[in-house]
Amino acid sequence: MPELQPNTPSPPYDLIILGASGFTGKYVVKEALKFLNTPSSPLKSLALAGRSPTKLTQTLKWAAHPNPPPPIPIINADTTDPPSLHRLCTQTKLILNCVGPFRLYGESVVAACAETGCDYLDICGEPEFMERMEAKYHDRAVEVGSLVISACGFDSVPAEFGLMFNSRQWVDPALPNRVEAYVSLESEKRIVGNFGTFESAVLSVANADKLQELRRSRPRKPRPAIPGPPPPKGPTIEQQKDIGLWAVKLPSADAIVVRRTLGVLTENPRGLPGSNESAERIEKREAFWSTVKPVHFGVKIGSKSLLGILHIMTVGIFIGLLGRFSFGRWLLLKFPSFFSVGWFRKKGPSEDEVRSASFKMWFVGKGFSDSSLVSQGNRKPDMEIITRVMGPEIGYLTTPIILLQCALILLHQRNNLPKGGVFPPGIVFGPTDLQERLQENGISFDVISKKAISS
Repeated sequence: MPELQPNTPSPPYDLIILGASGFTGKYVVKEALKFLNTPSSPLKSLALAGRSPTKLTQTLKWAAHPNPPPPIPIINADTTDPPSLHRLCTQTKLILNCVGPFRLYGESVVAACAETGCDYLDICGEPEFMERMEAKYHDRAVEVGSLVISACGFDSVPAEFGLMFNSRQWVDPALPNRVEAYVSLESEKRIVGNFGTFESAVLSVANADKLQELRRSRPRKPRPAIPGPPPPKGPTIEQQKDIGLWAVKLPSADAIVVRRTLGVLTENPRGLPGSNESAERIEKREAFWSTVKPVHFGVKIGSKSLLGILHIMTVGIFIGLLGRFSFGRWLLLKFPSFFSVGWFRKKGPSEDEVRSASFKMWFVGKGFSDSSLVSQGNRKPDMEIITRVMGPEIGYLTTPIILLQCALILLHQRNNLPKGGVFPPGIVFGPTDLQERLQENGISFDVISKKAISS
């Protein structure tokens, strides 16, 4: 008797990388080739998509070097052409979107995925885009079974998983109250970022009012109950002697993405059920989330010298002041190297500069050695746990590593993940083996110290 064919045939590709010829996209292709058709990998078929077949062909050749490029299909698609995106989504299980800034080019891709049921991951670090996509497409994505997850790169997986790693070190009866993350970018040469990141930061300032307007228009969600007093405001510039850094507050997506995950967790204390989980998997998911405690969370950028902090603040002031009006934005985007004091340039970093760069992200957690202390008035924390996440260059090495590992989990463990919806990465990938996979691919998680502090 012939085997019955399913009603919906499996699409020809496991994943398609959209925007593969861009600065980050080409490194994503290079990372994907490491896992294509290897024995233990679920990635058996891959295609590249974008506006220029010529550039995509050159990207494939570059990514495969010194080997000859594999026979990977190249598909013409444009974020300004919704029918081309709809066709793209019907050909694959998963889209990896590398086309930024996402507030300009991302929505059409999310819309196509939410219409067709295709899954979606991106490397966005733009809070307004992420929250707008959740507001507009979450219900439809749940309905059609499309899982839409932004911030699957350096923004914001190290922050989410670093926080969860720190939180899980607080073993009962100890209880955390707050965790401050300190990002330190390091290089043997010089630190250079790509123009797309700079452009996203400028547009983020320009659209700050839209984010506040969006939040006011949405129903208020329950906030996690965090034991103990709120953290003190602290100085503008902080000297964190335990980790040897000067630091200043970083207005990045990380704290916002973490708060979104903690918000979803407040509504779903056992995590999000998978579309077809086994009893063993349900038990593992619930056990994982029982060890993650809500905390106050903030992010600062650090430097070993006070001069480095002044450099950072200068760039922040330029973007903050000039990003508010159109001529200022034109100046910033026309002369990125000048206004970022050499940190960003249109051609991006050289391959040598990429290879020589790395990051460290320290998580300084403060809390109570015994949860019973919380009830004793406005008592200050008496315990500190410091952990660290460390890895290679953030934009072209760490981000592709994270994105590909998220993709491989999604392809291999789809039944363990939510059927559909628009979510931050932490709430979806937290109970999976993503941390172990990152550690196997050059991103480390370490406990640095545990000690009593004067309360």
